[in-house]
Amino acid sequence: MGSDRTVEHLSLGSYSRRVAGGITVLILSAGLAPLTAVAQSTLGGAASPLAQGAATTLPLSQPGSGLPTPSPPLMPLPPQQPEGPYTLGPGDRVQMVLFRLPQYSGEFEVQVDGSLSLPLIGNVNVLDLTLEQASAALSQRYSQYLRRPGVTLNLLARRPLVVGIAGEINRPGSYALAIEGSAFPKLTQLFGVAGGITQSANLREVQVQRRTNGRTQTFTANLWDLINTGNLNQDIVLRDGDSIFIPSTLVPLDEGPILAAARFSPDSSVPINISVVGEVFRPGPYALRGGSTRTGNAGVPGAQVGTTGNNVVFTPVKVSDALQIAGGIRPRANIRQVQIRRVTRSGGEQVFDVDLWALLQTGETRQNAILQEGDTVFVPTATGAISPADAAQVAGASFSPNTIRVNVVGEVQRAGQVEVAPNSTFNQGILAAGGFNPRAQQDVVGLVRLNPDGTVTQREIPVDFTLGIDDENNPTLQNDDIILVGKSGLAQFSDSVGLVANPVGGILNILAAPFRFLNLF
Repeated sequence: MGSDRTVEHLSLGSYSRRVAGGITVLILSAGLAPLTAVAQSTLGGAASPLAQGAATTLPLSQPGSGLPTPSPPLMPLPPQQPEGPYTLGPGDRVQMVLFRLPQYSGEFEVQVDGSLSLPLIGNVNVLDLTLEQASAALSQRYSQYLRRPGVTLNLLARRPLVVGIAGEINRPGSYALAIEGSAFPKLTQLFGVAGGITQSANLREVQVQRRTNGRTQTFTANLWDLINTGNLNQDIVLRDGDSIFIPSTLVPLDEGPILAAARFSPDSSVPINISVVGEVFRPGPYALRGGSTRTGNAGVPGAQVGTTGNNVVFTPVKVSDALQIAGGIRPRANIRQVQIRRVTRSGGEQVFDVDLWALLQTGETRQNAILQEGDTVFVPTATGAISPADAAQVAGASFSPNTIRVNVVGEVQRAGQVEVAPNSTFNQGILAAGGFNPRAQQDVVGLVRLNPDGTVTQREIPVDFTLGIDDENNPTLQNDDIILVGKSGLAQFSDSVGLVANPVGGILNILAAPFRFLNLF
């Protein structure tokens, strides 16, 4: 027994080496807990079925819903991460040294079938073996040809890890992650490579499936704890063959900005495709990139600013950005119940409301929800009456148009379409057209308005330029209002006399024509 130089693998982080004299020394790797500890229940210490070696198939999501399927309780991470000794696989490059036999020593790569093709002994399967186990296996094979061979196996280059990720991630699929030195990639690094998490990601229950020693174990990582407290134990070190699933949830409004600020969230400089419908001036689909936007004139798409040049800081796309790029809200928009419709990766739909009135009144910024790829923003129509004070406040919001268009026709200095600020009054609309001309009826002026339901309202308003905002005598203008300035009584009489005089003048001109001809001679 003392001449044997075999290594027996006992458990994760430990092995026993038989030495001369038949003494077995147990060596524990510092900082590594047995993997079976993952399967221990936190309630009373009872072991779960996974701890008994049972493979578990976990339903990850429920098709057609935005919520994760109720599943068996997942095992939380143990105090120490479930890291074990490195096991060999296809792509690993190793150096084998045979003591005093350099002709057999050299560098070799593990082949796709998990074997090493070696001099003298041919192919030896080392798949899923640790370096110590592989050295023992090679020693045993070489002992058939050599007397007491001394085999040393060193790892020169690790193979890339191949892992899979699905759920609330922007680019699900399988990824090959390079290993730099002895540092294995972690869970959050995979999120970054896969395009970042979505705004529906349930970071409190990120599921990781790992197959070890023929058993599949499923445990959960709470990355929300990592974001809030910096708990690095939740940022799991990945192993080859790991499968990760991020379930969906309806993320509270106040947590959305925290998710967006995380290092593993999507790049805000990449445009996202959204749709804006309802009470906006230009509904439809838009490609919108994070940054700043500004609203244009009513009915004109907004523009993005702050997205060119160096040192640009991009911010996530918000609801207000979507409303701005769609030309701003209409006067009858119900900003208290702006609806966001979102399709999750599992195919379900999440619908939630944001209250932009609270944003205007109290500065509740969480109501300005962060949008993601595929979102639809719906602005409903207000059903009740909107007070002039409320309308004026909404018109001054950043997601309202910068200007509105009003048509002024009749007896003004510059008749036609004029652009005025959203909160402009009836009197200001008249003045924007240059004011009355001498022929105008200045005491009463007409206002024609197209209502959201398709009806037309026409009213006559007494003019008093000394008034402030007054819903009866100096109302706030809306986009596409028409101001009708009629003729004064004197102008109407003058025009009537002109109509009568014009035919008589024409007859006299005809009769006088021969005399004008004779005057030529």
